[in-house]
Amino acid sequence: MNNIREMAHNLQAETIAFRRDLHKNPEPSMEEFRTTDKVAAALDAMGVSYRRLDPTGVIAEVKGTKSNSDKIVALRADMDALSIQEKTDYEFKSINDGIMHACGHDTHTSMLLSAVKIANSIKDQFSGTIRFIFQPGEEVAKGAKAVCAQGGMDGVDAIFGIHAAVQTPVGKLLACYGPSHAATDRYSVVIKGKACHGAAPQTGMDATVCGAAMVMNLQTMVSREFSPMDPLVVTVGSFHSGSRFNIVSGEAVLEGTIRSFSREVHEQIPVVLKRICEETAKTFRCTAEVDYDAITEVLINDKEMIDLGLEAAAKITDAEHIGLKAQAMGGEDFSEYTKYAPAAFFSLGVGGQWPGHSDHYEADEDAFETGVAFYVQVALDALEKLSK
Repeated sequence: MNNIREMAHNLQAETIAFRRDLHKNPEPSMEEFRTTDKVAAALDAMGVSYRRLDPTGVIAEVKGTKSNSDKIVALRADMDALSIQEKTDYEFKSINDGIMHACGHDTHTSMLLSAVKIANSIKDQFSGTIRFIFQPGEEVAKGAKAVCAQGGMDGVDAIFGIHAAVQTPVGKLLACYGPSHAATDRYSVVIKGKACHGAAPQTGMDATVCGAAMVMNLQTMVSREFSPMDPLVVTVGSFHSGSRFNIVSGEAVLEGTIRSFSREVHEQIPVVLKRICEETAKTFRCTAEVDYDAITEVLINDKEMIDLGLEAAAKITDAEHIGLKAQAMGGEDFSEYTKYAPAAFFSLGVGGQWPGHSDHYEADEDAFETGVAFYVQVALDALEKLSK
């Protein structure tokens, strides 16, 4: 056990207690007011400087005093919960009706706070600054943008993040080279036709038939519009049309999501989607109004930072708890930070039998020690490397 791991071990009870408090008192995205206050109070007790973000969130910094260095390495943890009614039997289960920490953000915040405490206690042993970002609103993909807009990435030379991975061996640190999380977009299409009697369809313009054709044509984005070497998922999750059995529908609404791993593909998707929808509508003498929302960019890990992270992991845990992972089609707004500095995003196994976003979400707290130690070790190693 290296010194950082030992310090994380000694803080384990404190980390768990803070996590359980957050789990019991979850808050929605961009409304994490109590959580922000709790983090700020803990930082005050440590004597660590910080600033609050608007409307929620905290950025703290610990500056090493070993020698002068202008290098800054950032560590990020998200804080928001989900609109889910918790159905566990934990004594620290959510007391807020319809809100639950079902994605592990309570664990991220607690581990990062303990990492602040360790870094502050050994600031005479490193040079440069560690910036700790307690981010709001990851689940709605607004938090990272808010952090960046308020200067959270100003001067940052590298940034690292951890996400709790359920149904993964406890304490296992996993990384993915290159694109690790997909760009996640949402779209809606309003099809306007002309309603008429079902007995005389030739007198109208059928929005239902148009929408059905559009659902099928949108899949050609995957099969014919982009390279088969670039993974792409086009989903129509909602299709609403018509109001009565004997009336040809005059309006239909499609809603869905698109996932991709290439920034070049991501840039072209709205253009292709709009063309397919509008031209399909014309075939049926209808019109199509397309609304497109690019929610998160593809998260691309920097190879050098991943290598550095894997080396740091080897200092705080054994080799069997370190590995590589596959890409995930899920989105993650940590991707916003990759626009500003080299970044690496790691998964931390927290066991459990239930998937993420489950009303029975569970995380094995034994994993926290590894997470805390990794946060600190990777920041120290990155500062040392960047200062050379």
